Amino acid sequence: MKEIYFAGGCFWGMERVFRQLDGVTETTVGYANGTTENPTYQEVCTDTTGHRETVKVVYDPEVLPLETLLKAYFLCIDPTLQNRQGHDIGTQYQTGIYTADEESLAAVTAYAAGEKKKYGAFFTEIGPLKCFWPAEEYHQKYLEKNPAGYCHITNREFELVRQLNREE
Repeated sequence: MKEIYFAGGCFWGMERVFRQLDGVTETTVGYANGTTENPTYQEVCTDTTGHRETVKVVYDPEVLPLETLLKAYFLCIDPTLQNRQGHDIGTQYQTGIYTADEESLAAVTAYAAGEKKKYGAFFTEIGPLKCFWPAEEYHQKYLEKNPAGYCHITNREFELVRQLNREE
């Protein structure tokens, strides 16, 4: 198994995105790459911790290539926005991809280079994971527990991600 961390705005929708993909074995929403230890949601929302709302994705690379995870991610975010996605605004909503190993970092960097060419501005952070703290239990699998909950990701984008299962 491998792991990778995606910050894509509100972590509720991003978790749902990745849980749709065959080969994802586990997801955990939390806070990544900030300056405080074990922050709470309320602390992260102050814009003073540097943490990003992030989804830890554990996956089987024999079933699900990293490239498919990256396709799914870029289908659902706007990399031209800084510190926001959809109606969510704040540093915790900054997009980013954080890796747990050098091999994944090289692959993500190469893939992101192609994405950067599509846009005049590109703010998605790419780099190694510095830290990750799981979010409070009520945030875990939030949209499964609350299907009508807010999400900046559209139904069309969720469907496009589900279609990636048929492409492999």
